[in-house]
Amino acid sequence: MNAQTQPVPAKAGGAVIAKVVAGAESRQYLTFQLAGEMYALRILNVKEIIEYGSLTEIPMMPDFIRGVINLRGAVVPVVDLSARFGNRQTEIGRRTCIVIIEVSDEQEDGSQMRHDIGVVVDAVSEVLEIPAGEIEPAPSFGAKIRADFIEGMGKVDGRFVIILDIRRVLSVDEMAMLAGVAQGGETNSDTGGYAG
Repeated sequence: MNAQTQPVPAKAGGAVIAKVVAGAESRQYLTFQLAGEMYALRILNVKEIIEYGSLTEIPMMPDFIRGVINLRGAVVPVVDLSARFGNRQTEIGRRTCIVIIEVSDEQEDGSQMRHDIGVVVDAVSEVLEIPAGEIEPAPSFGAKIRADFIEGMGKVDGRFVIILDIRRVLSVDEMAMLAGVAQGGETNSDTGGYAG
């Protein structure tokens, strides 16, 4: 397979590493490293990539919620993907960065609510174009993360890249429920929500 790549530029000494411009092509993916594995997510979900830093921790949150950042006046929660996948928290290194992702949630009235959420990754790799014919369905077992978090397996240069279903990984409803449990509340089995 011959994937087209675009390097992700770095801005030396500044907070913004790269600003991602999403085009009409839905088969472009941002690839990144996490705990030795290569992951990808659709470029259309990515707003920007920033250096890790200036994070405010929030008490009594689950391990996968690292805290919040101030992004041009907006409070953006930051999720540690490694911890979200059930592993230990990401060790912060020189190449660790936060990928700002826009997630949409459907409201009860049918409208869409958009949220920006930051995710901590070990390192951003590159933007790849993966043809639909080179994407296999998600495996039903054997992956190191929940099967419903995987949109597919992209074949790139003879290896597999795990393509994430970011709507499920960053489900605001599920994360809010888990945060409620971490605070000592109980979930309400009738509604599936927090009954704090």
